[in-house]
Amino acid sequence: MKIFLDSIGCRLNQSEIEKIALQFRRSGHEIVAKANQADLIVVNTCAVTAAASSDSRQHIRQASRQSHARIIATGCWATIEPQIALELPSVTKVVKNDEKDQLVADILCSSEEVQCNINLVRIPLPGQHRRTRSFIKVQDGCDHNCTYCITRIARGKSRSQPIEEILSDIQSASMGGVKEIVLSGTQLGSWGKNFGFPINLTNLINEIFARTDIPRVRLSSIEPWDIEEDFFKLFQNSRFCHHFHIPFQSGCVETLRKMGRKGTPEEYRRLIYQIRMVAPDCAITTDIMVGFPGETDFEFQQSLDFVQAQRFAGGHVFSFSARPGTPAMHLPDPVSAPIKKMRSAQMRDILSKSAFAFRMNFLGKEKEVLWEKSTLLEDKKWMLEGLTDNYIRVNTKNGQDRWNQLSMVKIMDISNPIVSGDIIE
Repeated sequence: MKIFLDSIGCRLNQSEIEKIALQFRRSGHEIVAKANQADLIVVNTCAVTAAASSDSRQHIRQASRQSHARIIATGCWATIEPQIALELPSVTKVVKNDEKDQLVADILCSSEEVQCNINLVRIPLPGQHRRTRSFIKVQDGCDHNCTYCITRIARGKSRSQPIEEILSDIQSASMGGVKEIVLSGTQLGSWGKNFGFPINLTNLINEIFARTDIPRVRLSSIEPWDIEEDFFKLFQNSRFCHHFHIPFQSGCVETLRKMGRKGTPEEYRRLIYQIRMVAPDCAITTDIMVGFPGETDFEFQQSLDFVQAQRFAGGHVFSFSARPGTPAMHLPDPVSAPIKKMRSAQMRDILSKSAFAFRMNFLGKEKEVLWEKSTLLEDKKWMLEGLTDNYIRVNTKNGQDRWNQLSMVKIMDISNPIVSGDIIE
């Protein structure tokens, strides 16, 4: 059987479709690059915003138009609105998040036995989800109660993957030639806290360092309150990527209170200072929300000032999106769409300027790059694009296809969002 896998949204979703692909391949099935090549389609949906939910429905409809295959809908949006998902064209089954680990077994069990070849190596997904880096799911769910968050509802309470299962996934990736893994989870920093004995994310990463030879270990995203003192010792290992994506959401203490977020802007500032003291070259990126109900011009300005002062290496800006079932949906004093749009543009401008300033620090310096994309040009040279360990996206032209290779590069130009460099032979 030929399977097409599609995913919308976060890196956790990406890690899940990689795992689903591996499970199908273990049973002898083929993963294909396009919907029109498939006998079965699985769409891993997202619901973090109203736009993400709409995008999820659109992906399912597009797949239905392109193929006569049956469609399985899973993920956050399908979990929250299963009946609507079932009514979409060609959808024959909805698999909720708490059943996702058994998705492949449940689909195949009526006709065949699901094999378990633990030595099967990771192969990058074909098509638009092809990645050199492997996204490894280590945790799911969240125990925090941010008032705007529907993901907490869709994914349930925090639970951690066992160490041996994580190491098995990493071993599969390593055997497939992967140079970088990205540890992913809904609340990644809570890993280990539900095991009933003292163990945390730092312990997991140290186990990965000790028992695998993966050159790079990167984190997807980590909440500020989950970064503990022992965490900073990880920077002593050169395999630990100098990039933290920390969703602060706001720089205004009153807005954070209404969001149900732990911590204050002052505590966030101290955390950023600690990281930069240990690793001055570390890229700190963030998520910021604008237009939360009741956010005044003064409160927005406080958040804007916080973002400007912290000199982030980049980030994502989200306008508040009321999600069904969340407390924030019923808060008074909604911010109008035009004001949210204006505030979003202002915040993006600040982040764009600070991202440029961060890249400027590395002009003329040498950084190691993992090449993620390679395109053959008309002059028979290759356009390469990849990431430094501190998340600077670099491109270069070269006579060789160096896809999934690590190269030392001298940064030569930072005029575009993707900086240019020369490979040091």
